[in-house]
Amino acid sequence: MKRNSLMTLVLAAVLASGCAPKLIDSALAGYTSDANGFDTHSFFYDTGAEVVVFDAQFTEAEAEKLLATIRAKTGNPIRYVVVTHPNPDKFNGVAVFQREGARVVASEATAAAIPAVHAYKKYYFTKIAGMFTEETYPKQATVDVTFKDSLKLPLEGGAEVELKVLQHPGVTTTQTVAYLPGRNALVVGDLVHHRAHAWLEGGLRDGKTVPDLDSWKAALEELAAWKGATVYGGRGESAPVETAIAEEKQYLDTMKSLVSTYAAELGARKAELCGGSPGPHYEELTKRATRSFPQYTLPYMVQYSVYGLVNALACAE
Repeated sequence: MKRNSLMTLVLAAVLASGCAPKLIDSALAGYTSDANGFDTHSFFYDTGAEVVVFDAQFTEAEAEKLLATIRAKTGNPIRYVVVTHPNPDKFNGVAVFQREGARVVASEATAAAIPAVHAYKKYYFTKIAGMFTEETYPKQATVDVTFKDSLKLPLEGGAEVELKVLQHPGVTTTQTVAYLPGRNALVVGDLVHHRAHAWLEGGLRDGKTVPDLDSWKAALEELAAWKGATVYGGRGESAPVETAIAEEKQYLDTMKSLVSTYAAELGARKAELCGGSPGPHYEELTKRATRSFPQYTLPYMVQYSVYGLVNALACAE
């Protein structure tokens, strides 16, 4: 018998006996991959009756580690996996949880974006980076439940999870946040990398990755609606929402200035930055980012993603 069926029978028996299950409404917990999974945070919320997972990791192997972490803490059924935005470290691992009986939830915009993002990233990781083969790269994720603007997940007992699509895209082309009123917690995916370097590649638009820092900052400003909440981002530390907004905006402004200044310094050599061998320039930009934010972790994020910002700011013409 599948675990979900067993749990349903147990719950039915308890209710029939007149004794409602005690819901613990536990604290938000998490799992973080290593660098092979891009140091990605996934969070999970045990209501005492079920578990809601936020973001599913880059590979099924990492998703299995996340699953093991959950199972070490609770035996409650995993009811939903929420994908906060269409990046592969958020959706590639969802099949692991679907096999456990969970339903994958994403906004209509995220679900619509997944096929193109999957194809783009699969090509890169198999044909260019050589990190996977056609057979070993994760299969395209499928979404079970979609919604347009907002959704309150149907959960047992008094626990609540409220999903909201922001009006502005953030790190990619669309952004969902999840608010847990019982914890006053706001899960925002890669919209926030608090005191960690951010992924600056941008969202996939018409086959090209294009970062939009102004829209990213506008999305951050939308988080002020959850005054007093604690923000849990895709990487880095948790932080009060006001602090997370201010520091992430400062980071984006600094990185924009850093890239623009460096491109101007190169003068006639800017063609190197925009040409076929820009690696040394990305290394220099990473060093400058590290000097600008000496307390921030994950500088390799700049090394591998700054090309998007460089192309948008220095190589567009």
